[in-house]
Amino acid sequence: MKKSVLLFSLILCIAAVYANDGNPREKLLMDRGWKFQLGSASSVEKDFGYGASALFAKAGEAYGPVAPDFRDNDWRQLDLPHDWMVEQEFVKSDNGNVLSHGFKPAGRIYPETTIGWYRKAFTVPETDKGKKLRIRFDGVFRDCKVWLNGHYMGSNMSGYSEFSFDVTDYIWLGKKNVLVVRADATQYEGWFYEGAGIYRHVWMEKYAPLHITEYGVFVRTELRDNTAIIIAETEISNQCDKSSGFELESQVLSPEGKRIDVNLNKGLTAYSFQTITFNSEIKVKDPKLWSLETPVLYTLVSLVKVGGKVVDSVATPFGIRTLEFDKDKGFFLNGKRVEVLGVCCHQDHAGVGSALPDRLQNYRIEKLKEMGCNAYRTSHNPPTRELLDACDKLGMLVFDETRLMGSSQEYMGQFERLVLRDRNHPCVFIWSIGNEEWVIQGTETGHNIAISLIARLKQLDPTRLYSYAGNNGNEYKGVNELVPIRGFNYMNNNADIDKYHKEHPNQILMGSEEGSTLCTRGIYKKDTVKGYVPDYDVTYPDWGALAETWWKYYSARQYLLGAFVWTGFDYRGEPTPYGWPCINSHFGIMDVCGFPKNNYYYYQSWWTAKDVLHIYPHWNWKGREGDTINVWCNSNCESVELFLNGKSLGSKKMPLNSHLEWNVVYQPGTLEARGMKNGRKIVTKVETTGQPATIVLSPDRGSIRADGEDVSVINVSVLDEKGREVSDAGNLIKFELKGDGRIIGVGNGDPSSHEADKYDQGNYQRKMFSGKCQVIVQGGRNSGMLELTASSGSLKPATSVIQLEPGKLRPEL
Repeated sequence: MKKSVLLFSLILCIAAVYANDGNPREKLLMDRGWKFQLGSASSVEKDFGYGASALFAKAGEAYGPVAPDFRDNDWRQLDLPHDWMVEQEFVKSDNGNVLSHGFKPAGRIYPETTIGWYRKAFTVPETDKGKKLRIRFDGVFRDCKVWLNGHYMGSNMSGYSEFSFDVTDYIWLGKKNVLVVRADATQYEGWFYEGAGIYRHVWMEKYAPLHITEYGVFVRTELRDNTAIIIAETEISNQCDKSSGFELESQVLSPEGKRIDVNLNKGLTAYSFQTITFNSEIKVKDPKLWSLETPVLYTLVSLVKVGGKVVDSVATPFGIRTLEFDKDKGFFLNGKRVEVLGVCCHQDHAGVGSALPDRLQNYRIEKLKEMGCNAYRTSHNPPTRELLDACDKLGMLVFDETRLMGSSQEYMGQFERLVLRDRNHPCVFIWSIGNEEWVIQGTETGHNIAISLIARLKQLDPTRLYSYAGNNGNEYKGVNELVPIRGFNYMNNNADIDKYHKEHPNQILMGSEEGSTLCTRGIYKKDTVKGYVPDYDVTYPDWGALAETWWKYYSARQYLLGAFVWTGFDYRGEPTPYGWPCINSHFGIMDVCGFPKNNYYYYQSWWTAKDVLHIYPHWNWKGREGDTINVWCNSNCESVELFLNGKSLGSKKMPLNSHLEWNVVYQPGTLEARGMKNGRKIVTKVETTGQPATIVLSPDRGSIRADGEDVSVINVSVLDEKGREVSDAGNLIKFELKGDGRIIGVGNGDPSSHEADKYDQGNYQRKMFSGKCQVIVQGGRNSGMLELTASSGSLKPATSVIQLEPGKLRPEL
């Protein structure tokens, strides 16, 4: 009788949730239909009166944009993700922080461009009565405050940590609700371009009072002979005023979606407002392992049932793999030694700033994989969920990093959210507890903070090792002595890694940051006026190293796990070695568009088994006839012979992990390289071209989903009359788009370009830089065709047709 009463009480409490046997949990995207307006950090009037009234005096007593009935008719309408800083003009300044943020008007000294207001109206049906409701922000830069229907929900400081609010009590069912966000970017959080605004997704989640908690599923795997043991830890909360009997069913689905096995916990009870944790074990025989080559994903489906009906369900993708670290032999994935061929990356991209559509995450990881990269460091902050999803699916290891090293409630909270959110991703293989904290890394304070972070990490995820990215050479005391994996930021930065290894033989070692080689794509002489450096492996800052130097060092030492190059892509801000007019870095192996620089082919030569034969520079040197041109070759051929206009300039053997050079007296014509690899001849050439005649559009995909989110990245080049690519072209390209879609950004990789990334629709254009530029096109929601036409004066225009394929829309609010 007692059990019957408990069951009846639960059903009454959440009756609206149990209308059918399906999953009552909903996850709704809230990206569409926001209103936006810049405020002011210096003027109350320009900030819509914010701060002039007692906004926090009484619950629901709201003024200005916070008030639900505030008239925002003249505000700009937009969809998320949104980075308002990328829309601003560049500003010349002697301020070091403005320089490091890419000469955009960010920070307190620009009060008119560092406050942004967002408002969204939405309706929740009355049928949701009895459900719990939560709104989650994946990332807002930064220091934001959130109100719902005039009620203050809370704030979030970091621009990189996700956060959420239980809004159940504040929702007006069946009526218009208004969500308001004030983002305050007056304070810098990093020393690189950071953007501003709601630049990641926003979601509403609806679920039963008896439910799996946020981050409440943790999947661990163990391999025993030919069987994988899946250990599912599930945290369940009963937010009802009655005790509840229930069952917990844990299913494992194969990569094809077929059910493999089930664990059923019966006769469970959650008392009123109690949160409890259960562990379940499920066996998978002859599992397919997640690896870099075959990134196989299984799914754990966690079902909460009452009276045989599902009241909550959460699906958690996971991978089955083993991670082993050996202090003498390096890193092993599934028992196979893997050299860490990594890159560090910031999160911005040409045209869109920090507000990347999901597809761009995949695009960037695909480009890195093509180069031979197998590991990604999320420098220096928690990444987007979608970045990790891409790494899971494409097979890319991740060194997952927190923003700032601290154990206060704020920073410990950020670290906890990072670990809880990301611990089910098979791509994550090492946690980073911090980066270059030079004030504290060798002190007792730093030591104590590290102890606290590590203790909490072991509670939340005992399955992975952790590291710290230190730029303090051979120093051991402080943070470095506490981490099982010592990370070196630059072997040239007062570090003697061999000596350190002898002194601390039991510590695992890796390069957490290496290289910082400086190159400007397609430029072959130093230009201090424009802010360019040569696209040869010849320039580096005093702390860094050439690509060839650091890689030879690491590849010769088996005890080193490998290293992460600074950086995979150029990024806005930190212009080095020059300041204005240069507005972004030169560190990338690729530029901000993802166009390869020449070092890309050096890494591809020695990081992949592909046939690589790449010679440079281009061969358009009008007016330099008779001058000597330094010609480089990146290749993994055993030998390479160079020819100019059919005449041999000599054959050379390729040293391991190196490159070849010839000094060639320039004559127009054809420069050809013939390489031999395993008895096969490989040929490549560069030619003196004519003037640009024809535009070529190269979309990364010819069809995209008609879901209003998917994008096609279209790269632009030009050919001469003979069909040869003109690699030094600088034509201004204008774009016109027809169909249900829009252009969301343009770029060209020029680190000193002050052209706009965004224009009003119909006005998009971009100059080519070293023969290339890029346009990003986003489809609408109607299937059909998009037609992008590119034109430039007398050049033959080009049109690219992108198919908009019917696709399932994500549920949204």
